[in-house]
Amino acid sequence: MEIVDLGNCEREPIHLLGGVQAFGCLFAFSNDWLLAHVSDNCERFARQAPDDLLGTPAANIFSRDSLHDMRSRLQWIQYSDGGERMFGVDVFGDGRSFDVALHKSEDLIIIEVELTHHAHRLDAMSVVRSMMSRLGTDIRFSAFLEQAARQVRFVTDFDRVMVYRFLPDGSGEVVAESRSPQVDSFLGLRYPSYDIPPQARQLYLRNQFRIIADVDGEVSRLEPPLRYDGRPIDLSLSVLRSVSEIHLEYLRNMGVKASLSISIIVDGKLWGLFACHHYAPKLIGFDRRTAAELFSQMFSREVAKREQDEMLTVEARARALHDRVMASVSVEGSVFDNLKDYLEAFMEVVSCDGVAILVDEDYASLGLAASPEDVKSLRKLLNRSAASRVFSSNRLSTLMGESDFTLRIPGVLAIPVSRRPRDYLLFFRGEVVQSVTWAGKPEKAIEYGPNGARLTPRKSFEAWKEELTGQSEHWTRSDLRITEVLRTTLLEVILRSVDANDRLQQEANRRQDTLIAELNHRVRNILTLIQGVVSKTRQMSLSPEHFTETVNGRIGALARAHDQITRGNWSPGPLRLLLENEIRAYSEEIGDQVDLSGDPVMLEPQAFSTIALVMHEMVTNAAKYGALSRPEGRLSVTWKMNPDGSVLIDWQERGGPAVGKPSRRGFGSTIIEHSVPHELHGVAEIDYQEAGVSAFFRIPARFCQRDLDEGYRAPAHDVPAPKEIAVDARKGRVLLVEDNVIIAMDGEDMLREIGFKEVVLANSVSSGLRRVDEGGIDMAVLDINLGVETSLPIAERLLADGTPFIFASGYDDTSFLEDRRFAKIPVLSKPFTKQMLVEAFGGEIER
Repeated sequence: MEIVDLGNCEREPIHLLGGVQAFGCLFAFSNDWLLAHVSDNCERFARQAPDDLLGTPAANIFSRDSLHDMRSRLQWIQYSDGGERMFGVDVFGDGRSFDVALHKSEDLIIIEVELTHHAHRLDAMSVVRSMMSRLGTDIRFSAFLEQAARQVRFVTDFDRVMVYRFLPDGSGEVVAESRSPQVDSFLGLRYPSYDIPPQARQLYLRNQFRIIADVDGEVSRLEPPLRYDGRPIDLSLSVLRSVSEIHLEYLRNMGVKASLSISIIVDGKLWGLFACHHYAPKLIGFDRRTAAELFSQMFSREVAKREQDEMLTVEARARALHDRVMASVSVEGSVFDNLKDYLEAFMEVVSCDGVAILVDEDYASLGLAASPEDVKSLRKLLNRSAASRVFSSNRLSTLMGESDFTLRIPGVLAIPVSRRPRDYLLFFRGEVVQSVTWAGKPEKAIEYGPNGARLTPRKSFEAWKEELTGQSEHWTRSDLRITEVLRTTLLEVILRSVDANDRLQQEANRRQDTLIAELNHRVRNILTLIQGVVSKTRQMSLSPEHFTETVNGRIGALARAHDQITRGNWSPGPLRLLLENEIRAYSEEIGDQVDLSGDPVMLEPQAFSTIALVMHEMVTNAAKYGALSRPEGRLSVTWKMNPDGSVLIDWQERGGPAVGKPSRRGFGSTIIEHSVPHELHGVAEIDYQEAGVSAFFRIPARFCQRDLDEGYRAPAHDVPAPKEIAVDARKGRVLLVEDNVIIAMDGEDMLREIGFKEVVLANSVSSGLRRVDEGGIDMAVLDINLGVETSLPIAERLLADGTPFIFASGYDDTSFLEDRRFAKIPVLSKPFTKQMLVEAFGGEIER
């Protein structure tokens, strides 16, 4: 007897079904534009049978202009996991108008076409602007969702449009709805998690729009059905992809004849769907589908903004509590004594029915809480969970078994306040009996259906009510976010208590573990910072050598700062020593060029690394471009401590090269301008005066203290001066002639990565000739077709000047270059890559 389980649905390869819906036609080309696969309904579209088309070049199937446009569009998306769309294209050169979708699937170029719906065509951008303006930002969330459903129904004209939200347990609920009067309401119905299996959710993340025009419609199979290596074609991004028979049967059981699904993605996760149903076959035009998809993307951002605003409010409450607690902590008191007085305040920040603090064997609670005996069992469970992580459950009986305790208090959120032995701040929630209305009984009946030995889709969707007991309300993202802030507060309380409490001094192991836990926390932050430095530096580096030098300098600055503050067991470090070490990275001695003077100031560890990175960028810029780049240049850095305890740093450069405001804002500028305001809530101002750079920084008082031991100076580190970046001077000024702004920007990035010092852009023959007349062009890349003209006049001028160049084209046929003078000029086919550029230049790149 064969066993059938829920995994059958989860394992179904719904992106590898090998067919498309028959209202469109799919062409799959190899990278050299030979047709490798085609849907078997191609004769209706291309007026040729599959056997006549397979192996044929794209230029023999599509019109020259449409193929040129397709190849240019593919240039836009060659580095993304997405697709492009074109509207009203004469694809086959016979006067018929088609809408086109393009994307890459592994090494295949997928082109999908469907006849254009000319009637009532929409301007997608105008429609979406109008739709968004109707949402309103000051209405309650339920009304906001309802209005969104109405707008999608306006565009799609489906019988029912639902906003379907995924819940923490994986099930989904219809939270808003717009429908025609003759159809039933699904508002408030809950659907079990297996109605949308995991692989379907993954597809909703990659391909955000899904249409089923007719659940009983014809499916056109791909010819041949398998790739050359025997694998099926991945149609994850296809707009025509055929549908699982399991899902079609599911829709038929609901009476639905056509459907749309549009993803709502918030912070990279599937928040929910716009689920659209129609009770007759329905195919809406590509323009309306595009408008609905664009609206969903903008709506997703609005949802994210609302959730972010909620998070900011939560964090503000947590910060206020943090300041309140830290202002009144008694260093003589124990951790338990310091925290037990704030149980009521903790309840005000986290929504709960009770709260408790457990430190060693001391236990205090307020409101609905576990008894001392019950908390012992709970602690055993918590001690098996991950270290230094917040624990949460809204159904404790699933982890500890049913008992009077787990049924009375099913919801627990625990914040560890030490590592070993573990102590906790505990939040409790009582039982909430929920009446849930399911769309049919959620248990899925196991039957043998028409699709073999697998689960048959549910047939009954009548409302079925169930009372859920033994659980509390779910702990929300806001709850978990605020507890992470509280955890930091608790660690600071512990650290203060450890410094002055006799009992904790005797328990040396516990104190050491607590400090190590905090140190690990900070090390993880440093590692995350380094990861960000490497990533941002890589994005903005001009060459591998430049990347290596820059990232080594920045990480070196962090390492020096980290070493200084860890020498004193994560204690404050002197500002003067920080500056001296950064300057010694470029000069063995701090001589007449640099003047450092100021009050004896120590910076807290949290600020020390931030200021070290900022000063590293300032010194680096001064050494490369500013006062320290010339022997006669002078740098003055002065600082003083204000009466309120804050520290002011004044930076002045004189005698260097003339200064101008940078035209390009890099990662270094971002570090200088934003690190102190963002991380320390201080001030950073920089002024690019012609005589020299001036900068001003204010560090808040809570990060500063006076150096009581002015005579102590840690030894300076031996930091070698950075080497010059090796730049090949032969790679000079290159002219790029391209009329498409996106391709022009992409080409400019590639040329700079190859090593050209300057890229000059032109978008027409006249602007290109003007650039050539200005002189100084060492090499050129010319897009042959510039709309209504070609770049041949520029090519002729370059030939006369003896300047090497190459062509770029989206056309396969370049026979119109009949002039023999151009016979040996390389022609680069779009879409091209940096490696293809280098190969096309050949030896000519080094003149």
